[in-house]
Formats: sequence, C-alpha cells, structure tokens
Amino acid sequence: MATYRGYIGTYTKADSEGIYTFELDTGKKELSTPKPAAKLGSPTYLNLAKDNKMLYAVINDGSQGGVAAYQIDEKTGDLHFINKQTAEGPSPCHVSVDNENRYVLSANYHSGTIISYPLHENRGLNAPASEVHHKGSGPHERQEKAHTHYSGFTPDENYAVAVDLGTDRIITYQLNEGKLEEVNSHAVAPGSGPRHIEFHPKEKYAYVMTELSNEVIVLEYNDGLGEFREIQVISALPEDFDGASQGGAIHVTRDGKFVYVSNRGHDSIAVFAVNEYSGELSLVEHVSTEGEWPRDFMLDPSERFLIAANQETGTLTLFERNESTGTLTLLQSEVPAPEAVCVKFLNH
Repeated sequence: MATYRGYIGTYTKADSEGIYTFELDTGKKELSTPKPAAKLGSPTYLNLAKDNKMLYAVINDGSQGGVAAYQIDEKTGDLHFINKQTAEGPSPCHVSVDNENRYVLSANYHSGTIISYPLHENRGLNAPASEVHHKGSGPHERQEKAHTHYSGFTPDENYAVAVDLGTDRIITYQLNEGKLEEVNSHAVAPGSGPRHIEFHPKEKYAYVMTELSNEVIVLEYNDGLGEFREIQVISALPEDFDGASQGGAIHVTRDGKFVYVSNRGHDSIAVFAVNEYSGELSLVEHVSTEGEWPRDFMLDPSERFLIAANQETGTLTLFERNESTGTLTLLQSEVPAPEAVCVKFLNH
C-alpha cells in the first residue's frame, strides 16, 4: 500500500507557524501528525507543480502580500525557499500554476485582482506581467466591491479563469505573453457569491461552489470561446437546515462521477453524483466533518480517501471513499493542524 505526502496551508494568527506536511498511510488508513515544513505568514492557499518539484504559496509579509516559491525535496518533503513577489496590501487568497511551469496566477479577495507571474528557468517568480482589477458589486452586504476568490486555468490551459464573489461573475482571460486579456464574462445569480470552480475531467462541464448562497452551479463550458452556460443550481445544504452556513471548497473525482463540496457552518461534506448524460448533480449524502469550518478538503492521489481541513478547530479529518457510491466513512478525526485552510497532495 502507498504512502502519500500532503501539505497544509494555514493562517498564522494564533498557533500556526506556516506550511505543514503530513503523510497518509493507505495501508493503515491513517494520517501522521503534521509537522512544520516552512515558516511564513498565513500561507492560506498552496498549489503544487505537476512534476512535484515546486510549491507555490500565498504569503503575508508584514504590510505586504503576494506569492512565495519553494523547491520540494523529493526524499524528505522539506521545502526550500526560492523567492517571493510581494506588494503593499493584503495577501491573495488563491494561487495556481500551469502544467508547463510558465505562469503562476494569484487571486486577491481584498483588492479584487488577478495577477500573472511569469516563472524563471529555476521556477522562481518573476515580477508580475499583468494585473487586472475587477469592477462592480452585488446585492449582498459582502458584495460592496469586487472580491476575486479564485484564479486558475481551463483544462486545455488556453484560458485563465477567475471567479469573483463580489460581482457574481466568472471571467475568462487569454494569457498573451503573461498579459491577461478578458475574453468572456458569465454572470451568475445576484447575491450568490461564487467562490471556486472545478472542471469535469472528460466532458464540457464546470462546477462552481457559491459561498453566500451555499449552492453548486452546474455550467456547460465552450472551450472554443471560453464561455459558460448555466445548466443547474442545487443547494449544498439539507432542506431542513435553517442555520448560517457558507460554501467552501469543491472537487470533482478523476472519473467525473462525483462532486464533493464543503459547507462551513453546517460543517459537512456534501456528496453529489454526476449524471453522465447531462452533467447535472443529484445529492448522495451529507457527512459531518467532525470539526468546525471545513474551509477546504482534498481527495488523495488514489481517490480512495478524503481529508477535510477544519479551520476553527485546527484539525484534519480522514474519510474512506466508496468509489462506486461516492459515500464517505469516517476513519480518523482530530488530527492536529493549527488554523488549517488548504490541503494538497504531491501528484502521483
């Protein structure tokens, strides 16, 4: 049975020191106790290069915010600092890297921006090539201005895509020599507050988790034009739940059969089955994350397990996943991970 290495992005407002690393033993079906891998300020979101040689992290550095680049030691998993690019102001909330290791993208919730960073030959970060400021607002009290929550790449990497919670928009960009040029903009229901997007691995569908309305939006994606068309909106909460909750993370399985999302407040993972003909979702179950505020979660490389990161309780929870039904079975909870926000695994 394999052992997989994972990394945890955190806030560093209380007990956390920065980025942590842990291992998942798939034979024993358990997580090791996370240990510090790199000390830095509030690396709330991480992403790994496809070849596992680099890790890119959001960073808060005094009054500045930006992105830091780390080389990954293949044997020990240790992180070696390469460089960072920061500017005055709050730190970003999301970071991603393309498969060809040409560009890193960051999204900044506070400033409503998306920034592209070309990469050095050594995979460190060059100064920004492009910075786009979103404009607009929405009806919700948290939508007084643009709040970009995600920036990443479409599956074919012909486009960059940004999700803006403040303006209820999903925006596609062409990346020309690092310069972001808007191609298309798709508006979702006012006040829904879209947060993250994931693409179906085989079909032309995309799934968006909304934070403010706590729903999943199913979209048809036209990869030729970089545009979206709405198919379905489905609640991620139980019908009888009337408490406060916010949508968190969203992930689609490699076979495209299931979509998982996290609910912060209801403190659960919602499991959805994907209709193979329409891309639409149907609810399978809700499972408690055994902790408070599951801001993010991740499927392991085998996709037999799911790890939830509970920010408020500072814990990880391990589930075993039934690959046929999508259902989750609790294996381990209360694994200490201070101020845990984001979980990523080395690729296999």
